[in-house]
Amino acid sequence: MAPSRRPAGAGAQPLSPRQVWRAILLSTLLLVPAYWGLLVGLVSIASDDPERAPSAGPWIAFGLCLIPFVFLALAFLSQHPRAPRATVWAMILCLVVGIPVSAVSADAVTGFVAGVGAGGIAAMRSDLDRAWRARALAIVIVSAWAFVTVRTVTDVALLLAPVLPFTSLGVADHLVEIRREGRVGPS
Repeated sequence: MAPSRRPAGAGAQPLSPRQVWRAILLSTLLLVPAYWGLLVGLVSIASDDPERAPSAGPWIAFGLCLIPFVFLALAFLSQHPRAPRATVWAMILCLVVGIPVSAVSADAVTGFVAGVGAGGIAAMRSDLDRAWRARALAIVIVSAWAFVTVRTVTDVALLLAPVLPFTSLGVADHLVEIRREGRVGPS
């Protein structure tokens, strides 16, 4: 007889909106230095004057080393019942989604947004059934936005990229909750 599978949040108290947004805010604040480290490293690699550019290796290593802690913070702050496992899955999803998206889009920002957003889906606790669909759609939308803005308004894309992934997850969860409460529904 197979053991029954309980949802990850079964038996846990639902998070208040304040707790959810605190987890998103603090994780995003930790994500920003990782993003800037990666960005400095990638710009250094692409520099026309390699003697004047900083060494790329330490910057990229700093950014990559910080990302697991971002997912760990998101998992623990959102009170994920299986935070260590969620962090591992978040890292796997970040790589599996982020690397191909960067390769296809030919820019690092779109891949960063898609990869970190995909990892955030796994790391952030959800009290809602099937919220992953809305979260995945939110990540697709902000990744598409990043793709377009990198090509049109580069400064805006570079500044907003670290804010987009986790914020879009919070907005998606909020919209799913509103819809389930019946305040907004299809006609």
